[in-house]
Amino acid sequence: MATAPSIAQRPLAGRRPVRVLKFGGTSMGTTPERLARIASIVADAYRHGGVVVVVSARGDSTDRLIDEARTASATPPRRELDQLLATGEARSAALLAMALHEVGVPAVSLLGAQAGFTVSGRHADGRIRGIDTVRVRQVLARGEVAVVAGFQGLNAAGDVTTLGRGGSDTSAVALAVALGAADCEIYTDVDGIYSADPRLVPDAQLIPAVRNSVMSEMANAGARVLHTRSVELAGRAGVDIHVRSAFNHRQGTTVVSDPEGADPDMLEAEDRVVAVSHEPGNARITICAASPDAPALGTEVLALLADASVPVDVMTRFTDRSGRHGWDFTVPATAADTVTSLLTTLPGSVAVDPSVAKVSVVGTGLMSDPHTMGRMLNALLATGIDPMSLATSQSRISATVAERDCPRAVAVLHEEFLPAPALHEAMRPAAVAVGSRA
Repeated sequence: MATAPSIAQRPLAGRRPVRVLKFGGTSMGTTPERLARIASIVADAYRHGGVVVVVSARGDSTDRLIDEARTASATPPRRELDQLLATGEARSAALLAMALHEVGVPAVSLLGAQAGFTVSGRHADGRIRGIDTVRVRQVLARGEVAVVAGFQGLNAAGDVTTLGRGGSDTSAVALAVALGAADCEIYTDVDGIYSADPRLVPDAQLIPAVRNSVMSEMANAGARVLHTRSVELAGRAGVDIHVRSAFNHRQGTTVVSDPEGADPDMLEAEDRVVAVSHEPGNARITICAASPDAPALGTEVLALLADASVPVDVMTRFTDRSGRHGWDFTVPATAADTVTSLLTTLPGSVAVDPSVAKVSVVGTGLMSDPHTMGRMLNALLATGIDPMSLATSQSRISATVAERDCPRAVAVLHEEFLPAPALHEAMRPAAVAVGSRA
């Protein structure tokens, strides 16, 4: 069997530099006006060099396809669901190529497979294994725009496999890496990355630039602007990500991948917190051994969840008053029933709280400052919010709270760590870091 091509950086041969642009479903929209605006942005980029565009399904097309699938089957087979969902991006790619022809820009639409994406792993949660960029390079060499359907590729059996919701971001970053582009431009319906969700914190501020490691933690903690795996891939490959609005000309946010480009004083800054992220829609699972003499459950729990591809977060080992050992952790609420049925096969008791949210402060060097966790806990308690559990790292401190308390917790922590006057100073070193890379 032939070895799949890697996603190693290879500079694009030819006379024109390449730009990789990605447009999300909300920026693509469902109206002719939205499509024409995207075509105008691409046409402007085309005047300055070669362009590869990665697109998501337009508007809420993916949700509507899922609803349609459920009219045919209560539990659609994952393979068939991937076959169906991939058509949303395929439709976007073809329509944008047509719109580009209409404004005089030659373009070719490509499915993920035609663009050379090979994928491994489970349906609906595939991982990019390699990209054969021959076809994309041929399109660019002819002076055409390559419009690629994101979110998809072919597995070893030749079946379409999708990358999970938000996977078009990862498709775009992977293409930027494979083509040797210095950065990847993500166009969306927001101006960039904010210090908190503006719907919960009206005075949340746009972050001009943020380190890749911090953005990765923000994405893992619930910031939905970028697919988590796209940030991780960009960081490993040294590709910057520019997040900006498709509806205005503001600069947006740069996710800086090169740690050498950052201000060294940033790690010793008094204000270490960059943003407050939140992730509703979690369940808190508690499993306790059958008796004080029973072996502590641990590897068995993790093995079962790993085999079921269930992500685990905020995990804590405890001993209850009777001396029984157990584990407390969070999983996506949608996986709670699956997790419960798996864990009840183990000796012990299982309890589930289905309405939990994670609220996190994200930044740099958080564990180096012993006051950060205390400030976070005091701020929550002062507002009557008692966290169920806490988890820490150098870049993130997360608390689990009742889902009904999530909006209030985000507002309280933003006020504690990022009041409006202090926020601009906290962001200053990151902005300098981008300037040093220019």
